[in-house]
Amino acid sequence: MKPNRFYTDFDTQTLGEPRKKDYRSAFQVDRDRLIHSHAFRKLQSKTQVFLSGEYDFYRTRLTHSMEVAQIGRSICHYLASAECPSHALLAPDFYIDDDLVEAICLAHDLGHPPFGHSGERTLQELMRDHGGFEGNAQTLRLLGETIFESETDVRGMQPTRALTDGVLKYKKLYREFPGPEKPANHFLYDYQAKQRSFVFANRKIPAELHAGLALNAFKSVECQIMDWADDAAYSLNDVVDGVKAGFLTIERIEAWAEKTEPYWNSKAASAAPNAKTRDDYLRKLINGIRADKLERMFAIKTGDFVRATSLHERRNFMSSLTNRYRYEIHVAPAAIAEAEFYKKMANDIIFESSQLQQIEFKARRVLHTLWEAAWENYVEPPQNRRPIKVIPLRAARQINEAKTREGKARCICDWLANLTDGMIVRTYRRLIDPEFGSIRDLS
Repeated sequence: MKPNRFYTDFDTQTLGEPRKKDYRSAFQVDRDRLIHSHAFRKLQSKTQVFLSGEYDFYRTRLTHSMEVAQIGRSICHYLASAECPSHALLAPDFYIDDDLVEAICLAHDLGHPPFGHSGERTLQELMRDHGGFEGNAQTLRLLGETIFESETDVRGMQPTRALTDGVLKYKKLYREFPGPEKPANHFLYDYQAKQRSFVFANRKIPAELHAGLALNAFKSVECQIMDWADDAAYSLNDVVDGVKAGFLTIERIEAWAEKTEPYWNSKAASAAPNAKTRDDYLRKLINGIRADKLERMFAIKTGDFVRATSLHERRNFMSSLTNRYRYEIHVAPAAIAEAEFYKKMANDIIFESSQLQQIEFKARRVLHTLWEAAWENYVEPPQNRRPIKVIPLRAARQINEAKTREGKARCICDWLANLTDGMIVRTYRRLIDPEFGSIRDLS
């Protein structure tokens, strides 16, 4: 293995028992364990934008994660290349590990439930008074506690400190948000304070990072690379998939552009491109659709987003301990503005469409029904009838073994979040549809 002074034993340490020596690097082990996990395979049947199984050409959570990983690796290679203006900060034996970044990118969506963001919002509603639900926090729960399951135990994959830190897009705990209102997203579960302390080597977090959302913005350099690779992938690919699925037509795009002019001129728009730049984006987008060259055009644009990155030094309470906090990436403002433009287009035209809103309605109905079935049979069974075994035995055992109501709620949430789009619909139909199901459908 090529020597790399960028990382030390601090970065490769695991929470819990130390790993056995291996012919692979610690970060290659992280990546390989992820790829061979059940949770990773399930991403092939989880929604990215369109419901899994509805079309055969769009991205799933799995293909999206693979694309993010490829972009993340490309950013690592670019930062170390002579083409990058900041390449002198790195060296052949001092570089950002692309295996680590690949592992972080492959893991970043592991905790997301069926039905995409609709499912995430619904589970947060159900878990609001039980510690909350957040896809990023659920990813950490999988990696550290539940990714490998058997009939006798549930355990995590002993991720390195660098991988654990790399998936933490948000570091503020659920209880740390001020006021009576619970946050809708972007938090860690309260009990995950232990993992956060591990990441920070039990160092006290400075007061200024607890102000507002500053702690959520405080990320390792590998997490920053994953975050930008994720933005680059879905800001461009959601548009490509939306055009192919017939959601983004030239007529709708032109109408949207006219309607959103006031937004771009308001303070609500962050990183807003100017009017001339927006016109250029629209013209090229429409020409690409007409010529049926949009996918190739946006593939080239992905490379532009990779080359929009550069490496810079920084100082903070962790920078003396690890190079992962001594360095950060900067992304060119023009690239950020372009990504924001495409993300808003996809959100306004695709995600707010009646077809996608129907999926949100379905997600609410299905998840609420299954939650109530589990709750009334395993947490608060009625006294006038016997409980019915409505969920798989392993999940039921975990609920029964949990000591508190919050713990039982978390186990129900785990069961629902781990289901794929197809499995959750089949489970719902088995419980609700009198004409559906057989004894062989149980899983």
